[in-house]
Amino acid sequence: MYTRGPVIVMELPEKLNHVEAKTFLNELQPLLEMDHPSIVLDCSQIKHMDSAGVEMLLYCLEQAMKRDGDLKLAAVSSASAVIMELMRVDRLFEVFESTEEAVRSFQLVASAASLQTQPWYAAPQGLTDLKAAS
Repeated sequence: MYTRGPVIVMELPEKLNHVEAKTFLNELQPLLEMDHPSIVLDCSQIKHMDSAGVEMLLYCLEQAMKRDGDLKLAAVSSASAVIMELMRVDRLFEVFESTEEAVRSFQLVASAASLQTQPWYAAPQGLTDLKAAS
């Protein structure tokens, strides 16, 4: 585990089966309980993943989102991607080629949010301007 600013990067084990997923989850759980967790899971070492591993990833994503955070995957092998696709969960995760790209994606979201000057729902024109325009 290491951090890049507010983003935590953790490397998943070679096998992501029932036993390994439970062990990994015990390590990750305190981080998922923080406010606004920003977590990148480095999947580059995974050689075997089964449904228990995918379920653990879904649980982690759910816990992060409950606390207004996010969890992203990096360096997912083609074999792991196939498992996720077969289980129809591949679209639920943001997946990046490298951990650096995944970390940068958190920074891009934060900088875009800080640039926002008006609420997204604010109308740039008043009601009278809209009536005059039509």
